[in-house]
Amino acid sequence: MRLFGKIRSIHKAHDPEPSCPSSDQIICLKHKQDLFKCQIFREEEEEMEREPTRVMVAVNESTIKGKPHPSISSKRAFEWTLEKMIRSNTSDFKILLLHVHVVDEDGFDEVDSIYASPDDFKESNKSKGLHLLEFFVKKCHEIGVSCEAWIKKGDPKDVICQEVSRVRPDLLVLGSRGLGRFQKVFVGTVSGFCVKHAECPVLTIKRNADETPSDLADD
Repeated sequence: MRLFGKIRSIHKAHDPEPSCPSSDQIICLKHKQDLFKCQIFREEEEEMEREPTRVMVAVNESTIKGKPHPSISSKRAFEWTLEKMIRSNTSDFKILLLHVHVVDEDGFDEVDSIYASPDDFKESNKSKGLHLLEFFVKKCHEIGVSCEAWIKKGDPKDVICQEVSRVRPDLLVLGSRGLGRFQKVFVGTVSGFCVKHAECPVLTIKRNADETPSDLADD
């Protein structure tokens, strides 16, 4: 019994006393915490980087008689966006297609967003402007880039700027007829107004010379 008691007392004597962490241990712990925070920040940053660049392209119908097709300038702006900007990086971009219908007496109604698949149009009435968006949506679908399309009514230059403020795209792409100063006085330009007033970077794309009609005001 005495021997057992001695052994217990020896073990008790050699039990380590609790002690505060040293300055080196504190620094090491803080370093690990900083690394953990840094890892979380990198993961959040990578998540943000995976968000696609949202490019809004304003499109309109041709003003040339007998041509119910996209205007020369808007078609050119759209094609330039696909060829020069998106190329094969389809997962990095999302195209936002906006058509502004000028108000008249036809009782036109606005159309909510129509998404990437051309099949969406089969469920919609072929009202004015839908066939125009269908053309561009099909092109996006063919190359596999995500898109969204919708119609608004009103003055194009005002509505485009309003939609930019609402949707917040990363870039607005517009077609330009390439009018001179004298012609702009009489015709006016949507692109010029949007460059000044849109709340995002604006890129204007001129028509190709071989596509320009004899009357520059036509499109």
